[in-house]
Amino acid sequence: MRLTLALLIALAVTGCASPLPPHDPQMAWVDMRAQTIDIFMSDRLDGKRTYDGRFFQVPPGRHELEANYEFEVSGGGLGMFGETQTMRCTMVVQYDHFEAGKRYLFQARSLGFTPQGWLLDEQRNVLVEAQAEHCY
Repeated sequence: MRLTLALLIALAVTGCASPLPPHDPQMAWVDMRAQTIDIFMSDRLDGKRTYDGRFFQVPPGRHELEANYEFEVSGGGLGMFGETQTMRCTMVVQYDHFEAGKRYLFQARSLGFTPQGWLLDEQRNVLVEAQAEHCY
């Protein structure tokens, strides 16, 4: 029984660490990045669920990207041990000019209770600011 459980856990962990698929040169690639302790994963491309939450791969043109962003906020309180609260938001960017073969970065961070996000080009220029929706 223990061996079976150990094998199931090992399979689950290795599945999460699978390599990224090859980049299709006919598509634009969008990497995801947030602060180390936060969770930021792709969720929907043009309203349809994405297969892998680590990136977006999109055809050239106009697209709407939705990503789930989860971050912790200190509740303050007295002393150093104030309670923390987990915030969850959907971050949305709409961009009209994705180009085949180009790499982009969808980046998120939080300032207190306020999530922020941007879509950046290969030179790290801001292309569009993300909108935070459905925060709770």
